[in-house]
Amino acid sequence: RLVALSAAVLTLGVGAVAQSPRHNVVLITLDGARAAEMFGGLDVDILRSTLADKQKVEDTPTYKRFWTPDAQVRREKLMPFFWGTLMREHGSIAGNRALGSRVRLTNRHWFSYPGYSEMLVGRTQDDVIKSNDRVQNPSRTVLEFLRERLGAPRQGVAVFASWNVFNAIAESQMGALTINAGFEAYDHPDPQITALNDLQFKTPTPWDSVRHDAYTARFAMAHLDTFRPQVLYLALGETDDWAHDGRYDLVLDAFARTDDILRTLWTWLQSQPEYRGRTSILITTDHGRGRGADGWRHHGEKHAGSDETWMAFVSPHMSARGEWRADAAPIETRQVAATLLRWMGIDVSAFAGAAPPIVK
Repeated sequence: RLVALSAAVLTLGVGAVAQSPRHNVVLITLDGARAAEMFGGLDVDILRSTLADKQKVEDTPTYKRFWTPDAQVRREKLMPFFWGTLMREHGSIAGNRALGSRVRLTNRHWFSYPGYSEMLVGRTQDDVIKSNDRVQNPSRTVLEFLRERLGAPRQGVAVFASWNVFNAIAESQMGALTINAGFEAYDHPDPQITALNDLQFKTPTPWDSVRHDAYTARFAMAHLDTFRPQVLYLALGETDDWAHDGRYDLVLDAFARTDDILRTLWTWLQSQPEYRGRTSILITTDHGRGRGADGWRHHGEKHAGSDETWMAFVSPHMSARGEWRADAAPIETRQVAATLLRWMGIDVSAFAGAAPPIVK
């Protein structure tokens, strides 16, 4: 169902603190975004399967906008900034199984809350987190741990999410973090944000618990600009919800809008001296989806492929560019938490039970 982590102070052991240049981390998640679309763009067979009997796929706006026979060109038509700038010039991405690269969930449920919990806690909690119910996470998350270790104010560790269950997912202690999730007003002095607060309730989605990603991203950018957080998590949702509704055209539109969000965020980060060259970004998803003309709508343990995900990195700490291949070790979602800690220079072993960080 995205995080900026930055530290002006790094903790070195118990009670030992050393000054260091500020570093930031941004975690971004696209809920239920299939690897098939990330690496191959529009699947014309799936698009065709959603049309009325006599409708030609070639006549659809989606086909005209996103189709080309070459998969690499096709994915860049879908997400031109992500592929043409971020991955080509600044980062790398794992999970393209056609190249032998693998990213997978380790929880057995293969849906949202267990996936996000695995990501933020660094391990699975399959016997406890086994539904998408809005129940408080029983384990401290890496976001809470970072706030403690960095000595950050509450505004310095912020979560902006389209899905309202993030109020429970992101923290074990209510009120530990700044969280704005679902149809929730964001308290900010900018009159434009005040207007957007009102507008989000006047532009409902088909889902009671998920607002449009555009509001989530705009509120997150306002928070970045005003409060300069040490930790920001931006969690987008529409790539999943439109899929459940069978709207493949709108799933692709959501991918494209996400690309615009990434462009806006990156441009802002590069314009700020405290973020430019000092920011690590991790982009991933909470679960995969099923395959083919029927399976793409669904996910879960009954739908093969739902554990297959992807993960992208843009970080001064990682020199790799482009796509990971078979020579790289497989990645698991539970490694995200420790990776964020490693990027921040924080002892990973202090976050008990977390899987090891991703290194390349």
